[in-house]
Amino acid sequence: MQQAPTGNPTVLLDPVVAPRIAVTRLLAGLLQGLLLYWLYSAAQDKAWPATQPYLLAPLMLIGLLLPVLLVSSLGHLSLRRIGVWMAGVALVLTALALHDVARGAEHFIWGNYKPGAPLRVISIQLFGCCVAGLYIAHALVLASAQDQRRLASYPTYFEIAWKLGIQLLFSLLFVAVLVLVLWLGGQLFLLIKLNFLKKLLVQPWFVIPVLCFAFSFAIHITDVRPSIVRGIRTLLLVLLSWLMPIAAVLVASFLLTLPFIGFERLWATRHAASVLLGMAGLLVVLINAAFQNGEAGLGVARGIRFGTRLSCLLLPWLVGIAIYALTLRVMAHGWTAERLIAAACLLVASCYATGYAWAASRYGDWLNWIANVNVGTAFITLLVMAALFSPVMDPARLSVASQMARLDSGKVGADKFDFEYLRFQGARYGQAALQELTMRNTGPDAAVIRARATAMLMRENRFDETGALSDVAINLTVRPAGVTLPQSFLQQDWSQAGPGWRLPACLKRAGQQCDAYAMDFDGDGRQEVLLISSDPRASSVLLAEKEEGGWYARGQIPTEILRCRPLRDKLQAGQFALVPPKVQELEVDGQRVPMSLYNEQQVSCPEP
Repeated sequence: MQQAPTGNPTVLLDPVVAPRIAVTRLLAGLLQGLLLYWLYSAAQDKAWPATQPYLLAPLMLIGLLLPVLLVSSLGHLSLRRIGVWMAGVALVLTALALHDVARGAEHFIWGNYKPGAPLRVISIQLFGCCVAGLYIAHALVLASAQDQRRLASYPTYFEIAWKLGIQLLFSLLFVAVLVLVLWLGGQLFLLIKLNFLKKLLVQPWFVIPVLCFAFSFAIHITDVRPSIVRGIRTLLLVLLSWLMPIAAVLVASFLLTLPFIGFERLWATRHAASVLLGMAGLLVVLINAAFQNGEAGLGVARGIRFGTRLSCLLLPWLVGIAIYALTLRVMAHGWTAERLIAAACLLVASCYATGYAWAASRYGDWLNWIANVNVGTAFITLLVMAALFSPVMDPARLSVASQMARLDSGKVGADKFDFEYLRFQGARYGQAALQELTMRNTGPDAAVIRARATAMLMRENRFDETGALSDVAINLTVRPAGVTLPQSFLQQDWSQAGPGWRLPACLKRAGQQCDAYAMDFDGDGRQEVLLISSDPRASSVLLAEKEEGGWYARGQIPTEILRCRPLRDKLQAGQFALVPPKVQELEVDGQRVPMSLYNEQQVSCPEP
């Protein structure tokens, strides 16, 4: 490998060495395809090593990711450094995969084309985290090797990180277009009644090696043409940097408007933290697009310089409000895996926000501190990712402990406790908690808790509706208190009632709670039952009994009304009454004609 002079951080491949590196890279891609096909075949045949999840998961994770790092390292690292780097990555991936299997989370399905239960391998969350983490770590390693020191210069980090990102994106695009070309080629041959290519494109022994080989080929082509990659990067950064003033003005306007309209509207959305965090992430990207390698200085347009500095000063406010919004959600509903991951993202965002604001407060330079903040935050991000997917800060373990503590302390009752979360998002910690709840004999609603936990453990998946719910009363909280549901309603076979899409999930699956309001809604002397799901995003249904027996869905409350939390709270508290309609209906030839009223006050959601 021939390195560029010190002033130019770009690494160029020696024309004599490049052909040998190309052969090695393509061979690595082909071997990766053969390894993945072998694992795929074992999974389909349920043969070794697919029968050993503690062996299959590390092999799968290593087979998917390690060859990509090897292909990217060839020509840029010495053989010794490649060996050390690959060995270190393999050890980390093995440890993460073993923990993923041990925790028993929902797993990524690896090509289950045969009937039967899918083979579980690695969780999609772990795979995504490993891709992001290895991208950051690989950029740090390549930059360190190029500058021949532990911490490289920021221009080197910048050059390599953007080059790797563009390489990956264009390699994925190349593979996608290759698939399109092969598919269209198969369609062409079908026009003349030749289907050999169509049959070939559904054969795993052909598709998997070809895709891996093509991906390695694309990485090599983009690597030996650094000037093309650099040109694409420059154009992309210039375009993004001109979005900076627009983003800065929008964020500033939002923050100035917020005190006048109050924070209640923000909290009522229930997803304020995620939106604020997303905007903060976008600002970080745009700030770096304007800052680039830190050497542009006064060459940047005045509007972009102003927008970048303003965004750096606004970033702590966005992150601070997002932290406050997440804190309110946790205080009200406890920790979940999603909120713990959001908290980890906010930790990383806080590092950017604090550092960028400090850089913007120093008016004598062009935000030079951003370089140090980016490098330091990269290492912090790697530590946070490693903690989240290890026993140290496993989101499933911490969230299950939080939800159980809320139930034990009485902060949440059995009618609102999310048993389904423990079953399908709590990993093995949630299963253990449900087993504990099935044996609970003390405390309020102990019988209800036991029944709901037992029914939940019987469910095989989130959408299991076959025999998982033997007693619909387990899922229902009757309101007002003291009212009893009709016996025919409780004995109804809801799997035979139709249409099924109108029935709420609490009539089909354990763990789906509903409030049940039993009263005579139409004044015919017979009780109807109004079911309102505990999930505010779900609809309601009014169920009535036929003259010949059997219950059916008769009507519903508009979903937008159910999303109003104050109205739902008043319903649950019994603060409602049945009243006759304001205008009677017309009956013409035995048919009722409802009247639509103009200028009538619509249902509004009162302030909480």
